[in-house]
Amino acid sequence: MTEILVSLSRLQDWRNLLDIALVSLIFYGLLLLFRGTQAVQLVRGILVIALGTVVVNQVVELTAFRWLLSNTAGVILIAIPVIFQPELRRALERVGRTAPLLVRRTDSTNTQRVVNEVVKAVEQMSERRTGALIVFEGATGLGEFVDRGVPVDAEVSSELLTTIFFPNTALHDGAVIVTGDRVAAASCVLPLTQRELVDSQLGTRHRAAIGVTEQADALSVVVSEETGSISVARNGRILRIDAGRLRTLLSDFYRP
Repeated sequence: MTEILVSLSRLQDWRNLLDIALVSLIFYGLLLLFRGTQAVQLVRGILVIALGTVVVNQVVELTAFRWLLSNTAGVILIAIPVIFQPELRRALERVGRTAPLLVRRTDSTNTQRVVNEVVKAVEQMSERRTGALIVFEGATGLGEFVDRGVPVDAEVSSELLTTIFFPNTALHDGAVIVTGDRVAAASCVLPLTQRELVDSQLGTRHRAAIGVTEQADALSVVVSEETGSISVARNGRILRIDAGRLRTLLSDFYRP
């Protein structure tokens, strides 16, 4: 109890208040970075346990308990990066996306042409109920997924996209990855999201569309083979839209 009173008396110094504010800001930033991932509940649990441990350790003199904490702290610090490896990777990628030197630069003329061609192709495939998955690369590279597919390296056109996804063709099963104004590869294998999807009509294509946006700042466009509906996924979230909204979202995505 005496130690707590001494600690409270130190709060009169502005430097100590600043110290507490910075630590609180760091923890708040961590929660924001992990927001939307499965790790957020674990982070909250760890913070609660850590806070309770510190309070108990300060209020009650427990020698064995204090010894246990001091000898296991190093193991815990090593275990946390291993447990949260996917979430830490995603959080660091989010930080990297805010760097001004990594802002995507695109030519406005080519951008508008790409948007028009993609929207035209998606409208046609939606009317015909042709299943499709098109992923647009952002600042985070998708080279590892491009390497798993079939190289194309061609200009984006509605004819090319509708031909690739035509049923029973060699490249229709998988995703098309668009880098800038070119189709980089087709028939690419993407990671599937592990989250439960409320909508039962969302199939494997939708899971892949969400999964790649959980690992990168990409934008995915999905055409449902069963219903012909159009969906867009980004930042681990998916939304059903129409062609007009798709044009707006793609234009915003390519805008620097």
